[in-house]
Amino acid sequence: MLPEGTFDGKVAIVTGGGSGLGRAIALELGRLGASVTVAGRRPKPLDETVALLAGHGLAVPTDVRDPEAVDALVAATVERFGRVDVLVNNAAGNFVVRAEDLSPNGWRAVVSIVLDGGFLCARAAGKQMLGQGEGGAILSVIASYAWTGGPGTVHSAAAKAGLVAMTRTLAVEWAPHGIRANCICPGPTDTEGAGQALWPTEADRERVAATVPLGRLATPHEVAVWGAALCSPYAGYITGETLTIDGGHWLEQESYLPALKPAD
Repeated sequence: MLPEGTFDGKVAIVTGGGSGLGRAIALELGRLGASVTVAGRRPKPLDETVALLAGHGLAVPTDVRDPEAVDALVAATVERFGRVDVLVNNAAGNFVVRAEDLSPNGWRAVVSIVLDGGFLCARAAGKQMLGQGEGGAILSVIASYAWTGGPGTVHSAAAKAGLVAMTRTLAVEWAPHGIRANCICPGPTDTEGAGQALWPTEADRERVAATVPLGRLATPHEVAVWGAALCSPYAGYITGETLTIDGGHWLEQESYLPALKPAD
């Protein structure tokens, strides 16, 4: 666990910050001294996160698919806190579906949030960091099916793989400016959103947990502390990397597809 004060004077933006892992990362950054803007489409959960940040938070309802909205998110953060030092690309959408049953709109819905939104946020926050001239950190949240493949999640797997490629590219392109770009890859995590989408029943939950070599789901907090660590000065020589935090789950290459009814 990083010492309090690690992010004193720093400002972070966390997308998908109204619940689950996004909220956990926002609160950990806040505990460590950062001022944090949380973004998402639903104002009420964002306001709840800001209340927990106890005076060091800002809620900016944002659709990360909208370039103008993303630019406004960064502008609002700078207006309130004066700068941007950290971006956490956590906004996502997902649902389990066979590839042959995935509609074009379903594909676009997930890819536009995860990949398009990830780029738009990185671009807007990165331009601010470049202008400040003091470096920064960009962290994107992915999933192991970005490299293993994930039956039932072709849209999300493709989008997360795109985030990995984007991260590695930005890591090299922006390294001369002191801006680092990394990913974290959580395994099955005990959050409301992921649970509803990927293990909708208790039987599914038990099945997924049983495939994790460590025998359980992750907690949002234990993922958040490593996310914060990668954004901190203690990781100042790490860029272009993916830290997997999954209890060995990706080695099992578990599929979420059994959550669907058998094919006719």
